[in-house]
Amino acid sequence: MSPAPPPPAVPAPVSAVSVVGIGADGWAGLPGPARAVLLDAEVLIGGERQLGLLPPECAGLRVSWPSPLRPAVRALLAEHAGSRTAVLASGDPMFYGIGRALTEELGAGALRVLPHPSSVSYACARLGWPVEDTETVTLVGRPTARLAGALHDGRRLLVLSAGAATPAAVAALLREHGFGPSRMRVLAQLGSPAEDCLDGIADTWEHPAGDPLNVVAVECRSTPGTLRLGAVPGLPDEAYEHDGQLTKRHVRAATLGVLAPAPGELLWDIGGGSGSIAAEWMRTHPSCRAVTVERDPVRAGRIARNADRLGVPGLRVVTGRAPDALAGLPVPHAVFIGGGLTAPGMLDACWDALPPGGRLVANTVTLESEALLADWYRRLGGDLVRLAVAHAVPVGGFTGWRQAMPVTQWSVQKTPHAPGDDR
Repeated sequence: MSPAPPPPAVPAPVSAVSVVGIGADGWAGLPGPARAVLLDAEVLIGGERQLGLLPPECAGLRVSWPSPLRPAVRALLAEHAGSRTAVLASGDPMFYGIGRALTEELGAGALRVLPHPSSVSYACARLGWPVEDTETVTLVGRPTARLAGALHDGRRLLVLSAGAATPAAVAALLREHGFGPSRMRVLAQLGSPAEDCLDGIADTWEHPAGDPLNVVAVECRSTPGTLRLGAVPGLPDEAYEHDGQLTKRHVRAATLGVLAPAPGELLWDIGGGSGSIAAEWMRTHPSCRAVTVERDPVRAGRIARNADRLGVPGLRVVTGRAPDALAGLPVPHAVFIGGGLTAPGMLDACWDALPPGGRLVANTVTLESEALLADWYRRLGGDLVRLAVAHAVPVGGFTGWRQAMPVTQWSVQKTPHAPGDDR
């Protein structure tokens, strides 16, 4: 008896939603598979500019994204469920594009993504810059202050513009932060026949607002004497506006070392003072987040200004007294207590908020708080250290050491069954 024939192959399911990247060159720049998807689609969703690039042969119902876009994504997709839907995106949909929102709503398996070269790829090709050596900062829907965190002498940056006014705003920020000598080039309509480039220096940038579809290329050059801000914790104290409530540079570097920020993690910075711990936590990686809690409204305003100055405007400032002000905050990966240790219930609230694997670090200079930390150290373990820093200062015609007030620091990581946790 001959063997039974194998069952027919089941074709792979066709995604209900296709996401097609399109460039400034429009229909002419699309490859065959992307054109076929758009010609076959029953519903075409995109921005008005993107939809306007399609020829009449794309006969599907054209739907423009409303504003604001993100809250409308789920409802709009549900409205057209069951139809062959194509979503248009600028360039690569998964690079600061609509692809992220669609993936979050539908899951990656429900999408078919057909990317186009991104504006970053085009810009690097025109400039002769290796993509992997070029940092990208997006200002689309984000404050211009984000750019400040990427300013380093000799660094090449590509800034994704929010519109025609972005180049002038970038030039102003560069001047404000001591990077006025930086060269700027504004590349507009990349990939299209109308492609254009404006060239200049931030200090003397006088070009009028041009095409809203642009990318700003910056070659960072600082003015002599500009305060140097490195890429690791321990920025100069002069980088901060403060009233004396500042974790000083060397202690700050040691504190961030034991807090050990990692990409995507969230910090609670309690007793923010000037916000230095939270700001430098966020500067370690663009995806790091922080909430600082400060009871003094004047200091809270100062923290916000410092965050803008250092390129982390996303730092959330909560004005209130901990531990009450901690209620409702998102679960942290790490907690730093720089003030208010002796407030009733403070350490208990912070410890209880941490998930297993979370870290708690507390600094103090008072005997009362030190005794409290010693008690918690006895019960939970961790590391209890004293940090002492001395600075060389003139002593008459000679030089001697001036000792700063020593800081006692307790750091501990929470385990599923922390030893001695008998509260």
